[in-house]
Amino acid sequence: MTDHKIRYFVDDDAVRHVGEGLLERTLPKPEWTHEAHLAACLWLLTERPDIDAERDLPAIISAYNEAVGGVNDATQGYHHTITLTYVAAVRGFLSRAPDGISLARRANALLNAPEGRRDCRSAFIPARRCFR
Repeated sequence: MTDHKIRYFVDDDAVRHVGEGLLERTLPKPEWTHEAHLAACLWLLTERPDIDAERDLPAIISAYNEAVGGVNDATQGYHHTITLTYVAAVRGFLSRAPDGISLARRANALLNAPEGRRDCRSAFIPARRCFR
């Protein structure tokens, strides 16, 4: 796997920009990175309790993909299993994240955690190991 330098969030507004841009379908496609996926999920779970991530993210992500010219089919676009795996991973991360830290610090800590790795979709399951 190609190593990618983690793109950290400079402040809470940068995390909210991604989450709100996803919901509004205005986030520029080049900004919809691995880090953005995780930060948007973290933002939804912490600041948007009105949205049920497991129920609503399929439609949210699919609509976003189409709005930026993407396609949702069997090989590209929205992937249900990966999305639900990462939602569970982010929930697990949040369950042990310290209280009282900023949204950006939580998002950046997630990016450094096993759950945030690009190559590990099941890091949050203690019995499983990630592969490099």
